[in-house]
Amino acid sequence: MTRPVVTVVGLGPAGIDLLSARTKVLLEGPQVVLRTRIHPAAAAYPHLESFDELYEQASSFDALYPQIVDALCERALRGPVTYVVPGSPLVAERTVELLRADPRVDLVVEPSLSFLDLAWARLGIDPVATGVRTVDLGDLLADPAAKGPVLVAQTWSNRHLSELKLALFDGARRAPSEVTILHHLGLDDEVVATVALADLDRTVEADHLTSVYVAELASSGEAFGSLMALVERLRRECPWDQEQTHRSLARHLLEEAHEVLDALEDLDPAVPASIEHLEEELGDLMVQACFHAVLAAEEGDFTMVDVLDHVTEKLIYRHPHVFGDGGAQTKEEVATAWEALKATEKQRASVTDGIPGSLPALGLATKLQRKAQAIDLDLGTSEHALERAASALGVLGAAAGASGSVEATSASVGGVGALLLEICLLSQRAGVDPESELRAAARGLRSRIRLAEGVDE
Repeated sequence: MTRPVVTVVGLGPAGIDLLSARTKVLLEGPQVVLRTRIHPAAAAYPHLESFDELYEQASSFDALYPQIVDALCERALRGPVTYVVPGSPLVAERTVELLRADPRVDLVVEPSLSFLDLAWARLGIDPVATGVRTVDLGDLLADPAAKGPVLVAQTWSNRHLSELKLALFDGARRAPSEVTILHHLGLDDEVVATVALADLDRTVEADHLTSVYVAELASSGEAFGSLMALVERLRRECPWDQEQTHRSLARHLLEEAHEVLDALEDLDPAVPASIEHLEEELGDLMVQACFHAVLAAEEGDFTMVDVLDHVTEKLIYRHPHVFGDGGAQTKEEVATAWEALKATEKQRASVTDGIPGSLPALGLATKLQRKAQAIDLDLGTSEHALERAASALGVLGAAAGASGSVEATSASVGGVGALLLEICLLSQRAGVDPESELRAAARGLRSRIRLAEGVDE
């Protein structure tokens, strides 16, 4: 028994002048129904029915499209149906996919011109040679690893363009400097404009005939993979790199970490050179991490994938207030929960376990004070810390007045340590890092010395 037949035709990308002769003939046949009248060519066929009423009633596209397919299958029982979709039946047409998989009907698809054909012509590119992909906006937003070049469809409003702009600006991708807007291709008011990314949502009034071409779109994952491949090649081909071990690289890791700290201290958002400096130093530090991962992979110990997977799992585990049902609401509650989870994970007897003893003294004191507060150890109020600091300062002053004696030397040593410890606590309460503050003050003193010497900075 022959199954009912649904023939699908497309209205093309613009007006009726871009319809094929075959499509025009089919549009004049019996049982012709439009998916929607919201299309420039649909105005030439005001007598045709549409499914626009279903659009108004449906709660979502996922609910709408099966309803349209059910309606088409029911109509086909009364005779062949011509189903008319915007654009091409073969490009981003979910209802056609559903019809093709539906056993109730046989499907015939008539080729039609697509908006993609006009897009490639306006952009002047060969999509095969360029390797461009066409993606829906929703798919791109859900995929931070998406690569370019891409033509982004379904940018139906300026709100959608704003969402795309924010997605391209996020930290998971290298933001392109400019993009190309394709609007109303094939119509009298056609716009093809290459604009700065910041102006993406301020150039046209977007609608269902608007798309965006992004020529360059690199994800952080893609860039990281390229860096790993480069380090692996250096390890194979560079005599110096071939001689390195985990131990020999240790001092380089420390040096690069200090250079990142220097860049952070010099950072001024108003000075582009300082931002570029930080970017450069972070890259140098990243190379060290990649190098150690390559060495470990050579020994069969672990790979960079293992490193990234492990830290991802750890961050998710330690943030139940983000990824689970943890109830931490403040940064103090987060810190307390973090220490409890870390203790369980590491099976450590003390929160002090795992703190490097080689930390600079101010950093070590500050970290221990934070650990103390995380377990609710009472270090007293800021007023108490000031009193203790004053007492330590008094001891230090008295020792200075009696310099030269064994007792004075012993008292001064204890007084300095006690004073610095209270200064660390007061700094933390004030929301500043004593290590950074002392380094800044030392840098200021260095500048004064150089000025006194007549040496240019």
